[in-house]
Amino acid sequence: MTKVSYSDAVNDALERLDDLGYERGIQGDLANHGPMGAEALAALGHGDKVASWVETYRTAMPHHDAPSARFALDAADESSWRSALGSFDRAGDWEQLMARELAEAPWQTVLARWWPRLLPGMLAGFTHGTIRTAHAVRSLAAVPEPSPLQLTELARALGYWAARFTRLPGSPRLGGRQGVAQAVAGLPRLRGEVPVTPPVAGKRLQTLDTMPGYTEGLAQLAPGDAQWLLSEMTAEFAGVYVAHDEIFAIPMVHTVTLPAAVRLVLPYLPAEQHAASVAAVWQVHLGFLLAFTRDRRGEADMVRAATDADLPSFDELSARSVEHGDEHVIKFTEACLRENLLRPDRRFAAAAFAGLQRIESSREAHAQTTLSTMATIKSATASTGNARPV
Repeated sequence: MTKVSYSDAVNDALERLDDLGYERGIQGDLANHGPMGAEALAALGHGDKVASWVETYRTAMPHHDAPSARFALDAADESSWRSALGSFDRAGDWEQLMARELAEAPWQTVLARWWPRLLPGMLAGFTHGTIRTAHAVRSLAAVPEPSPLQLTELARALGYWAARFTRLPGSPRLGGRQGVAQAVAGLPRLRGEVPVTPPVAGKRLQTLDTMPGYTEGLAQLAPGDAQWLLSEMTAEFAGVYVAHDEIFAIPMVHTVTLPAAVRLVLPYLPAEQHAASVAAVWQVHLGFLLAFTRDRRGEADMVRAATDADLPSFDELSARSVEHGDEHVIKFTEACLRENLLRPDRRFAAAAFAGLQRIESSREAHAQTTLSTMATIKSATASTGNARPV
């Protein structure tokens, strides 16, 4: 089979996916994972598999039509665009605004301008606004001259983030004295033997500011090098994923893929934006820990057992993720591989292996479970203050 380059695979995928809307699913609103999954697959070195994967993805679940543009947003009029944050019916307006911005300035300039404005709404689309943006940025950074398809993808990623802007309560900051592992260990989590169902998780996300430890935790993390802190987060939360086989297989995947995605963007942001970016990731992590996990009993033993086991190599994990086909598995494996290359830790291989085992490979069964979960969470987080001023 002819070797397909990364950039050719990405651009071909974007062309094939161009007509799909921002979200999909009959029962709920799940982010369009096509561009992210295809880019991650190409990054894993499987460019020759991208086209067939995209065609399978297109038919796995129906996508909603994207909201049409209605009233132009003015980037120079702060009240204009701030009032539209979190308004999904303005997604078309947001995409057109970002497209105009990208037509007038280099993508790095547009990214640095809008990243801090959108950062407080990082939960947007269950973090997929940020993650989709990062995958778009990696594809742009890989070529000397971006294609129109790549620029459109960045406009859509930023537009989706803005349209689904979702603010969690409180203001995170790196002003404490604790490292990531210490802060995670000190967070009081609810005990109980009853599994955390979608309604329970959704209610917890809606009431985070009333849950013990959340508000205090926002300022517990000590300042430090952003790249180092992101490595601490990805390794620690890979371990959390391994240790909690009682929770939904997909939501906690994002506690690794989100910081790994932010790492892709940091080189193209001013240094003064790095600390706030890490703090925003930490806030989402706190929310996910309190919403989806029960308690810490047995965590250390499960992580030790998983990392002491005979784990597949990352070459094998990569091949298995391609065979598995699920977009979350592909993105999770790619993120774990990349993070492990930066700072080797067996928790990454253990987490990727656990994802392969836990995430349903049957697209139909997986789709129904995911849609049920995300619909509940979306309903619960709708009152978290999507469009409060930044």
